[in-house]
Amino acid sequence: MRDIRAAAVQFEHVPNDKETNREKIRRFVEEAAGKHVEIIAFPECCITGYWHLRHLAREELVSLAEAIPDDASTQFLRELSKKYSMSIGAGLVEKAEDGKLYNTYVVAMPSGEWKKHRKIHAFISEYISCGSEYTVFDTPHGCQVGILICYDNNISENVRITTLKGAEILLSPHQTGGCKTKTPHVMGLVDRKLWENRRQNPETIEAEFRGPKGRGWLMRWLPERSHDNGLFLVFSNGVGVDDDEVRTGNAMIIDPHGRIIVETWKADDDMVVADLDASLLERCTGRSWILKTRHPELYGPLTVPTGIERDTRSARFDEEGI
Repeated sequence: MRDIRAAAVQFEHVPNDKETNREKIRRFVEEAAGKHVEIIAFPECCITGYWHLRHLAREELVSLAEAIPDDASTQFLRELSKKYSMSIGAGLVEKAEDGKLYNTYVVAMPSGEWKKHRKIHAFISEYISCGSEYTVFDTPHGCQVGILICYDNNISENVRITTLKGAEILLSPHQTGGCKTKTPHVMGLVDRKLWENRRQNPETIEAEFRGPKGRGWLMRWLPERSHDNGLFLVFSNGVGVDDDEVRTGNAMIIDPHGRIIVETWKADDDMVVADLDASLLERCTGRSWILKTRHPELYGPLTVPTGIERDTRSARFDEEGI
């Protein structure tokens, strides 16, 4: 890998309004181009909107979904990518050839190539299927990129496998923070009035974003994914109103030592940009020690079902804490 300039974006999407959301993407890409960004990551399902999807009937989801790569959104990303010589990742709902629906993240590259990742642990709707493959690919920028969407990143095995497949940079698009949950000490709802009053009182909403409902929760586990696997992590997230919740943003880029290079807790659309120093990969703990000193011969139990496993969609609709 060589040194690369990357960007992570947080923005408030408009549900079902793909045209408006794509225009936001365009504006951020134009700004990033002026800063010589080579790879930019937008949030999960930022083109279609996210949390409202759980209310939609299958017919409504099908109408909103797009058939990659000939759909308008993927073509839009590919045109932007070529115009600005930038790899661009953004999320949407995909309609596959067999009729299945997926929470999918598309990366368009200036070479004309594109890649997609289907969320492995989907739970937003019973009509959206879970993906079954890991996604790692070469880029024209001289690096290998992996993708894991939101909850995929919470399962440490997913990040380890993505790393073992060659990823040096992990794109980690989310719609998280400010989530209602029955699990103790995990996030919690942000008062919507604080968001609505953010212009008059930015300190109060930013304190929420930096606290246990947002950044505080992320800091319990997200840097570990970078540190333990020795990769750069580009965390993009929604911010602001997402149906009946308020997303906490906190877009950030983390280095292979688990250190935050750059971040934002701004209560608004925002972008952070960082230079990824490739030399950090060589001597980081994850690559120098952890990956090299594993004992895979002992890991058989990881592949044996215990009986407690649950499909994320079933767990979500049973309201058992996701």
